[in-house]
Amino acid sequence: MADHRTAVEPTVSERRERATARGAVGRWVPGVAAVTTYRRRWLGKDVVAGLVLSSLLVPQGMAYAELAGLPPITGLYTTVFGLLGYAVFGASRILVVGPDSSLGPMIAAVLVATIGSGGDPAVAVGLASMLGLLVGLTMAVAGVAKLGFIADLLSKPTQIGYMNGLAVTIFVSQLPKLCGFSVDADGLIGEASGFVRGLANGDAVPAACVVGLVTLAIIVALQRWLPKVPAVLLAVGAAIATTSVLGLGDRGVDVVGPLPAGLPPLTMPHASWSQLVLLLGGAVGITVVSLTDTISTASSFAARTGQEVRADQEMIGVGAANVAASFFQGFPVSTSGSRTAVAEQSGARSQLTGVVGAAVILVMLVLAPNLLRNLPQPALAAVVIAASLSLADLPGTARLWRHRRLEFVVCLTAFLGVALLGVLPGIGVAVGISVLNVFRRVWWPYQTELRRTPGLPGYHDVRSYPAAEHLPGLVIFRFDAPLIFANARVFRDQVRRLARSRERPVWIVLAAEPVTDVDTTAGDMLGPLIDQLAAHGTALVWAELKDPVRRKLDRYGLTPAIGPEHFFATLDEAVGAYRARTGAGWAAPGEESPVEGDAHPRPT
Repeated sequence: MADHRTAVEPTVSERRERATARGAVGRWVPGVAAVTTYRRRWLGKDVVAGLVLSSLLVPQGMAYAELAGLPPITGLYTTVFGLLGYAVFGASRILVVGPDSSLGPMIAAVLVATIGSGGDPAVAVGLASMLGLLVGLTMAVAGVAKLGFIADLLSKPTQIGYMNGLAVTIFVSQLPKLCGFSVDADGLIGEASGFVRGLANGDAVPAACVVGLVTLAIIVALQRWLPKVPAVLLAVGAAIATTSVLGLGDRGVDVVGPLPAGLPPLTMPHASWSQLVLLLGGAVGITVVSLTDTISTASSFAARTGQEVRADQEMIGVGAANVAASFFQGFPVSTSGSRTAVAEQSGARSQLTGVVGAAVILVMLVLAPNLLRNLPQPALAAVVIAASLSLADLPGTARLWRHRRLEFVVCLTAFLGVALLGVLPGIGVAVGISVLNVFRRVWWPYQTELRRTPGLPGYHDVRSYPAAEHLPGLVIFRFDAPLIFANARVFRDQVRRLARSRERPVWIVLAAEPVTDVDTTAGDMLGPLIDQLAAHGTALVWAELKDPVRRKLDRYGLTPAIGPEHFFATLDEAVGAYRARTGAGWAAPGEESPVEGDAHPRPT
């Protein structure tokens, strides 16, 4: 019996190997781990949350498809297979992916740049699928390569400005549809002027205006005062019922019409080489925005549920969602904060919620494709406009104005870039502003003089403590950046100004803790600067310099010029050495120092 049991049952080492293999699979394919660790008590909550979520997925998916310049049915296809792809490869338990209002204008801009406005819808669907495939592959490769830091290219002020510009762009673009007519124009100014001309020419359809405005009012009011009520579902349901009962389709109100019945066919995305180049450029911009949105959304919901964010796996998950959707006439998707919030509020415990939502849509497409035939286009415009209002962050903009005027300027520039130049150029402007803002902080870093404040330990910024005491002949200078090619001249000029002050310093002590690097350009600058200072009786002394940076100075051959005795571990040591050599005592601003001996000897 013992031999038989030994032959059948796995050994301890075999069980460990199997556990290790399951762990490896679970890390790369979290959906597998989710199935093996699923708890039966979650089932009811996940099913209910999925049913509630589907009520939001259908109208938003169709609305965002039209925002992208595509047939509404593609929004449903994209939603279904995006949810299924993320459920297999996504790391978050409740994150919801799908068509997104922030990506819609970008997709439309890429398609217009590729095939022009008014192109064949079938061609547009094919190119949008290829765009989704490119975004998915780019996102997945970024996740495998652990390139999540790319999201940092968009700083918070830049993100606020970009989203504000996007909100205004989406809002204006949907106004004609809300009122029952269309405008043949590009750009915010062109669409706004076209809308005004359309109203002046009497192009607006009164019934469409009423349907659109009432739908928008219902959504905004319910989201404001009854946030737990499915506002979009109720508003869209009321619009469909009203249109059906009153026959508004015969009174000039455009409706969605019958949708294709059945499941979408499996299609291989394709594009010509010339189209592929344009699509690839757009895919990069969409990836940056989607990546930023994914990581920020995942982080915020993970913090609320106590989960750990796996940013790289999240990128792989969203990449898989894009790839899956691209083979079924889908377009690029991203995470959705609003739909994730709905899933969380409805009690979602796992990605089964999204699977249930996808299943509901599939059942509707197979069994009830005409359910939405009387959905009025102005109602879809109202859904998009409501989403655009949620994108704008006016309180955040006001906070930047109050706290950091320079970052407010960055925010405003990003806003104008999106609003005036368009969505895709606006992305380039936004990323460029973020990079330039980082470069500016290194180029012109904060720099100040430090002095002693009685009653406070350490040495403090004279701008904050103008009455701080000083030692005659000693200047403590702090430069808050690594010394590199971009700021070497700024550092040199400031040190020269300090050396030319009315009371020429004997020592200029560099509080070097913020100096995390010294490149070769800065090293070449330091040699002549040290010689010029020494020729006029001033020494450049280093305190709190990190060992790796000190070794770089050694390699550059600067240590002999500086003098090994002019390196100190702390500012206190440097100040103590100066007082021991000069006998200088602390004095208030404008006062002479009590000195024991010569307060201005030549530096040693």
